[in-house]
Amino acid sequence: MELIANNNTQNMVLNHSEVVNTTSNNFIEANTEKVTLEHLKEKCTIPVFAKDNESTISHFQFINETLEMIKTQFPNANPKAPDIRVSHVVKGRVPTAIGKPAKELLENEKTIYYERCAFVIEIPEFKQVINGNEISLCVGGVRAYNQENLYSKKSLEKFKMFVGFQNKVCTNLCISTDGFTNEIRIGSILDLNQNIQNLLSNYNKDIHLTNMEAMSNYSLTENQFANLVGKTRMFQHLDKAEQHEKFPITLNDSQVNNVVKDYYSCSNFRRSDDGSISMWNLYNLFTEANKSSYIDSNFERNVNCYAFINHLVESIKNDTMSWYLHN
Repeated sequence: MELIANNNTQNMVLNHSEVVNTTSNNFIEANTEKVTLEHLKEKCTIPVFAKDNESTISHFQFINETLEMIKTQFPNANPKAPDIRVSHVVKGRVPTAIGKPAKELLENEKTIYYERCAFVIEIPEFKQVINGNEISLCVGGVRAYNQENLYSKKSLEKFKMFVGFQNKVCTNLCISTDGFTNEIRIGSILDLNQNIQNLLSNYNKDIHLTNMEAMSNYSLTENQFANLVGKTRMFQHLDKAEQHEKFPITLNDSQVNNVVKDYYSCSNFRRSDDGSISMWNLYNLFTEANKSSYIDSNFERNVNCYAFINHLVESIKNDTMSWYLHN
């Protein structure tokens, strides 16, 4: 296996004045729209558990409590307003509008809530420059009512949360395994505090930064990249036993196609003139492609992208044979 080292290490970390920071894209794109915290508080109804009419924890409560916890945990920081994306709107109407044609409904006669909601809160005081890109510490979460049984009695409700970084060049999220919890189960909004504290205490920021910085020390040749693309598509069609023997990759074929397209055309992370691509650039192509994942699977796939790229880095570093790069 060929290893390509970056011999221009002095350019790996730049001064803030040298950082390219040109775009303000959304951290997730698929089937979502941007809303404000005030919109969730003032305009959205709150679903209930049907059998006992007990209220669920609303998107507003979840995000607002997280914001307050960040202020408590980082008292000298000034977190930015939450960046909120929602999808799968559920529409309704007030009782007095029963039987009224939809086109004649007044705004005060309509009700809505969103089945799925994801948010990111940036903490700008905690910035780093990794491989020429400015990244900021951030905390985020996901709530998806489709993962609750709202037809039953009130039970513990499921949330997902992460702490990690956001690449300010492209707003790609960088989430490590220890910075993500896939299933927080809480009975009330007050239970969220301890879970946030546990997440922050278990997250090793220094290791996360070190691993991301190391990605630019290693590259794939054009042939290795071609092998990688082919094997990631093949993986989805292997039987379960064969998949179990290989490192999993959760991006779908359409997202892999976007990685290939951006390998040639991305202004920030495309290939070098000789066809090689650094693992840092490849990582960002993966996380960019992941933006097309729905809210309820986005963070898990983001974590998988990080773990997968680190698997490839370790394979090259230790000169071991990764199935994804082997001819």
